[in-house]
Amino acid sequence: MRPTHLPIRTVRALRALILLSALVAPAAVLGAPTPQRSRPPVIPRGTLIQLPGSSGCLADRSTHRRDCALVRALQGPAPFLGSDAIAMSGDGRNVYVASSRSNAIAILSRDAGTGKLKQRPGAAGCIAAGGSGGCATAIGLRGPNSVAVSADGKNVYATAFGSNAVVVFHRNRSTGALTQLAPGRGCITNAALPGCTTGRALGGPDVVGLSRDGTNVYVGAFTGNAVAVFTRNTSSGALTQPGGTGGCIAAGSADGCATGRALAAPEGVAVSADGHDVYVAAALSNALDVLARTPSTGALTQATGGAGCIVNTPLAGCATGVQLDGPNAVAVSPGDNNVYVTSAFSNSVTSFARAASTGQLTQLSGTSACVIYVLAVGCSLGRTLSDPEGLAVSPDGAGVYVAAFVSGAIDVFDRSSGSGALTQKPRSPGCVVSHATPDCTPARGLLGASSIVVSPDGRYLYSAAFASDAVAVFKRLTKPLTPLTPTTPTTPTTPTKHVTNPPPGLG
Repeated sequence: MRPTHLPIRTVRALRALILLSALVAPAAVLGAPTPQRSRPPVIPRGTLIQLPGSSGCLADRSTHRRDCALVRALQGPAPFLGSDAIAMSGDGRNVYVASSRSNAIAILSRDAGTGKLKQRPGAAGCIAAGGSGGCATAIGLRGPNSVAVSADGKNVYATAFGSNAVVVFHRNRSTGALTQLAPGRGCITNAALPGCTTGRALGGPDVVGLSRDGTNVYVGAFTGNAVAVFTRNTSSGALTQPGGTGGCIAAGSADGCATGRALAAPEGVAVSADGHDVYVAAALSNALDVLARTPSTGALTQATGGAGCIVNTPLAGCATGVQLDGPNAVAVSPGDNNVYVTSAFSNSVTSFARAASTGQLTQLSGTSACVIYVLAVGCSLGRTLSDPEGLAVSPDGAGVYVAAFVSGAIDVFDRSSGSGALTQKPRSPGCVVSHATPDCTPARGLLGASSIVVSPDGRYLYSAAFASDAVAVFKRLTKPLTPLTPTTPTTPTTPTKHVTNPPPGLG
């Protein structure tokens, strides 16, 4: 049978009918994908989120910034020599900042619930050399660069590089205000200074650390190539330096100190929680020193045979590590299982396992040994890690945070609970920076960031930045967060009518 030929108008009508049916037919009938709502991305635990507006940063009033709250005595906080220039009291009520160009300690009150900081008026808000800026008056506080709070909350101790001094304050545990101890007890200097007593091995003090039991204070002296040892009166907070070798350990046994190796220019000091060891980052020796502590006296000794120091290049009596060029901050993890070091010249963070019985350190193996800004053989790659200075481990041990001075950044690392190895979080959760950087989160008040501290509850992080004259405030996620606002649903694209020469507001 011959096929029947339909009129051309009928064929066109059928085609139009088929097309119209396709446009109005249910998607499931045609096999098209059904609209699906995409899941919002989960923000991982440990991520830093800056508080909004002026709650997110405090800056010295001389900066006239509009995006930060303005305070006093915050010029030059956390100088290049000073990776421990911000500290928090154990009760979480106060943050203290060593401000080198203000010759002052800024005193900030803290809301434990919101993490917000504010400064009290008058002398309760700061203490400064000569009482400048309406602050309380202190002596021996020229160029402060490091600060620490005793575990009992009674005292605050600061190093002052310009005065070659360690300064002693009584802390009001209700208000956080500081009062220097009476003349003769309120400061100890390397050379005679009115109102201060003299001590040994205090040339260019750069860092101060306390033992957990509160009986000793240790001061790293940058130009003195030494660690000074002080006995602390747990009632008054006053310091006394023991005589002989029990009062200090120094390169070449200077000032009658015990003899130390690889101790040139100490910049970082950390005491293990068990009180058995003091770890020292010696910048010009390119070394991490392991000093055994006698708990009853606080005296320090250094082991021989490679157990007492780890160096970047071979040195007799020391073990050899990698990427320890210019170490400047050191931190011990909760549980005393690991020790971490930042090194300015190698742009790295190095990781070590600690033996509980001896305190001896062993650098982790493979790429777990170090994280470095410019990828090197044997290390993992870190982003925005130029000149890492400050260092903090979260109280839960899950994260490690690093302040990078040149990058103007804080880098965020996950810490393995087993080995202690560090891995930088991918993409934007892995770093907050002061300027636009791919795969990082922008933040304010981070130019020249060099010191950081995490709150005792682990919920907030605070940084001090030299070039910004600022303290930045971040919320730290203690568990993963799913944003409340979902992303736009993914739906099939439907045909739209093309409009030629659309009116204003369309197209």
